[in-house]
Amino acid sequence: MQGILRYVILFALLMAAFSAYSFGSQTGMFVFILLGFALEGAFWLGLFPIKRNK
Repeated sequence: MQGILRYVILFALLMAAFSAYSFGSQTGMFVFILLGFALEGAFWLGLFPIKRNK
């Protein structure tokens, strides 16, 4: 179940990033482009988590 939830959250992050990019390019507001960049970064960090050695 946790694996499915992880992929749902990653998909939601990616869709939110695309939406922010789209809205930022239509309105010309650079804040939404930065928000899209941050959301996309969260997507990639969630897709490839950092593995720590014990």
